[in-house]
Amino acid sequence: MTTRTIRQRLWDVFAALTMLALLLVPLTGDAVAQQKSLKEQLVGTWTLVSVVNIRPDGTKFDPTGGKALGLMMYDGNSNFSFLNIRSDIPKLASNNRQNGTTDEYKAVAEGVLSYFGRYSIDEAGKFLIQQVVSSSFPNFNGADRKWSITLSGEELTLASQAGAAGGSNELKWKRVK
Repeated sequence: MTTRTIRQRLWDVFAALTMLALLLVPLTGDAVAQQKSLKEQLVGTWTLVSVVNIRPDGTKFDPTGGKALGLMMYDGNSNFSFLNIRSDIPKLASNNRQNGTTDEYKAVAEGVLSYFGRYSIDEAGKFLIQQVVSSSFPNFNGADRKWSITLSGEELTLASQAGAAGGSNELKWKRVK
């Protein structure tokens, strides 16, 4: 074999391997993304998009009147925090959070839902379980909140059979970048 023939064969092999590598790169990226666990995909900060509650009679409503601002955070060590606040809560006239009227406190109590604690994921059943340590809604303190979880790219949907405003609910979230 001549040096030119050997070089040509090496070039052909190199070109074939390069083409194969280029074809496999997109498949490898998808495979890696598909291999991420639900927990790994959940970790991060999420902003609230919508809240829909369903009463026992099947009627739907937004307990915040479409005025909710929400933020939810999950870390890789199984800690989470949840915050949902109506954007239209009136200011307290006294400008002192410990000195409000009954109506002012009622508006705050109805307009704020926050809690934090630990979480776990049931990968097989696609459930998120939030173990609540403390909440602005005392009925959640020490409770496990179970949500069906759907993650699609940068969108997260959580659905629960035990909404804080009664009935069941579905919350949609978008990842904060």
